[in-house]
Amino acid sequence: MIFQNADVVLKDRLVRADVTVEGGRIAAISPCGERGGADAVDCTGLTIFPGLIDIHVHLRDPGFEKKEDILSGSRAAVKGGFTQICCMPNTTPVTDNKVVVTYIKAKAKEADLCKIHPIGAITEGQKGETLAAIGAMKQAGAVALSEDGKSVRNAKLMANAMLYASDFGLKCLCHCEDPDLSDGGVVHEGYYSTLTGLKGIIRAAEDVIIARELCLAESLSIPVHICHVSTYSGVGLIRAAKERGVKVTAETCPHYITLTDEVIKDFDTNAKVNPPVREERDRLALIEGLRDGTIDCIASDHAPHHRDDKNVEFDLAAFGISGLETSFALCYTELVKKNAFSLPKFAALMSANPAAVLGLEGGEIAVGAAADLTIADLNEKWTVDPAAFVSKGKNTPFAGMEVYGKVKYTVVDGQIKYEEK
Repeated sequence: MIFQNADVVLKDRLVRADVTVEGGRIAAISPCGERGGADAVDCTGLTIFPGLIDIHVHLRDPGFEKKEDILSGSRAAVKGGFTQICCMPNTTPVTDNKVVVTYIKAKAKEADLCKIHPIGAITEGQKGETLAAIGAMKQAGAVALSEDGKSVRNAKLMANAMLYASDFGLKCLCHCEDPDLSDGGVVHEGYYSTLTGLKGIIRAAEDVIIARELCLAESLSIPVHICHVSTYSGVGLIRAAKERGVKVTAETCPHYITLTDEVIKDFDTNAKVNPPVREERDRLALIEGLRDGTIDCIASDHAPHHRDDKNVEFDLAAFGISGLETSFALCYTELVKKNAFSLPKFAALMSANPAAVLGLEGGEIAVGAAADLTIADLNEKWTVDPAAFVSKGKNTPFAGMEVYGKVKYTVVDGQIKYEEK
């Protein structure tokens, strides 16, 4: 198969070329029209990115299939341009053993859309008491560990988890939140929490655990990854740690670089997310962190919910945004269109860097590489419509927003898994 006449995003530049795929891998990147004799897809006016990779996704399966399942989540992923996703362990039963990891891998193979990599829990049942069966999960196919949705409260247990995980070549992905400081808060503490009367969460609730994980990584000389950074002060902590040589990587999410806490003034529960969307100072610091490499990558933190989980009072609503189908366009619009990020830089944030964080194959368009491709029309403007989502989760604060960048094809191992109709 040949994808012809495309703008192709390479590691360091943009070229007009044909991309030839054979046996699931990239066989050639050649001048337009030079090669023939294969099925051709005309990509005139389209841009080919290395397949997008999302290392922070909730598929809700097993246990919460009313919110999402592996098939519906896979469909949402390829529609959003993602060729690989990593799913968090807060399932029922918790993904803390090889049986659940094997189940997820089997269901992913059955769906046969994108590549799905399970993330195992750090502790049994995510209870923060005893380390989970880390070695067995790694053997079954887990690619990382996380206590997603909470932090390991005991610092000694967290240190042991980092040490033990590193023995198996795994990294801990840390949700940073001190529950005593967040104290039941539901939004960022600031002007709009005062205006609405909603209980706020101070930045320190996130920052003190970021600082702890950085101290552990530095003392133990073990890599750590910080999930969904939302504060300007957290960016500063990570930047200073990197300057000291600490082995840390970090991610942020589309909602933190596109929204501010003003979005809560209408009590829209679709904007309720943990950590909360914060202020303009934080949003700008995160964009700068992405620009200078302090923040390594973007993850959607795709958190689909049934409408009943959101159609309640703000305090009672579930945290989370359904993000797989909007992540690419939101980030392209904000970073490239508005903030002049180059396409290779943008591709690195959504593909090469996530792959590097977890040691996954992928993230580049090169001869011999896996033929995982995301093909998009960057000039197409469209309006976010949750009714059109293929995810079971329609919970998005972006409904009605105009964005640029429409995925036209998603190619996994040389096979077209999504084509816009």
